[in-house]
Amino acid sequence: MSPSPESSATVLHEPEKARFVLLVDGAEAGVAEYRSDGTRRDVYHTEILPEFQGQGLSTPLIEAVLEDTAAQGLRLIPSCSAVAHALTKEKFARFRELLERA
Repeated sequence: MSPSPESSATVLHEPEKARFVLLVDGAEAGVAEYRSDGTRRDVYHTEILPEFQGQGLSTPLIEAVLEDTAAQGLRLIPSCSAVAHALTKEKFARFRELLERA
């Protein structure tokens, strides 16, 4: 299923499941899963379902995770390689200050 130009992507936070869900026209298209200890959020897995891959949909998903992490005042542990890679891009530079330092 490919999103059409008129399709709508929405990201929902499901804190009870410790995940963010990306919906495209109401269908689940991806997920970002995390662990949190109240001061830090470890984003350990993101996935865009195969039928939605190659359309840049990881960007709004990761952006929603980072925006919420900042809004909650949490430190970030980007265990997921997709999140770690996103933080190297200029678009996400403002979130680098969230990184948990060893």
